[in-house]
Amino acid sequence: MTTTTPAAPSINPSAIWATVDGMINGFLAMLPLLGAALVVFLIFWGAAVGTRNAIERVTSQRSEYPGAGKAFGRLAYIAMMLLGLLIAVTVAFPSVTPAKLFSVLGVGGVAIGFAFKDIFQNLVAGILLLIRHPFRAGDEITSGGFTGVVESIETRATYIRTYDGQRIIVPNSIVYTQPVTVITAYGRLRSDYDFGIGNSDDVAAARGLILDALKGVDGVLADPAPDVVLWELADFSQNLRVRWWSKPHRAGVVELRGRVLEAVAQALAGAGIDLPFPTQVVLLHDQTDANDGDRTKQREGWPAGKSPPAARPIGRS
Repeated sequence: MTTTTPAAPSINPSAIWATVDGMINGFLAMLPLLGAALVVFLIFWGAAVGTRNAIERVTSQRSEYPGAGKAFGRLAYIAMMLLGLLIAVTVAFPSVTPAKLFSVLGVGGVAIGFAFKDIFQNLVAGILLLIRHPFRAGDEITSGGFTGVVESIETRATYIRTYDGQRIIVPNSIVYTQPVTVITAYGRLRSDYDFGIGNSDDVAAARGLILDALKGVDGVLADPAPDVVLWELADFSQNLRVRWWSKPHRAGVVELRGRVLEAVAQALAGAGIDLPFPTQVVLLHDQTDANDGDRTKQREGWPAGKSPPAARPIGRS
């Protein structure tokens, strides 16, 4: 049986050169279109930069929220750059029509949407925050379990500086969808503290002393006026709840709280008003008292048995 060896493929240099020559000619023929596409793209790039700068400049002069101008300027820049890229592609490749581009972008957009879902959520939430302005940079808020001063509101996240000097980056989707406490929203904040006085002390007299003491504390607002209410009749005291208003910023609130407590405590003590503290009385029961009864049975934790310890007379150790 004879086997035939397949013939080696023949190399035709002229065919190869013809292919390369055709590619070179095609590229050279496309150069004017590529140049025109580059010019179009550069025009859109310049327009995008100008639009972004114009939006930021106008909003910084006329708006109280410069962060919104930066965000909208950035979005306008991205939109114009994408539009310029699409037009440049259609200029460079005439066979690529806008309808084909949009069909490709439609299919790809679904995949991109799933891949970058969290990013898009934060982007949309950031835009809504910048438009509606529930708080601004410099406000003190509580969000996501963190409390501090808002440093900036970006399109992706909100930056918070906590009172102990940490920076917390909270995604805008969390800020927008979860409850947020804006501490400095109304320009004043109410604080309170409970003071306990003796059960035999005069509540009306103690109330007058506390209100007089609060009038002398710098930082306590006169309007709304502070007040004192009998809040609880506890086991060992009558509890008076003292409430006062102040500026809402954290540093001032903490410092003022200390001054209020010091002034009220001195006023009550100086007038002889008792400031009681919890008192406990412990009664020890002598489990070997002769009056306890039958010692052969287990009683109050004492071990049972036929020969229990002998009883000790009352008063002996």
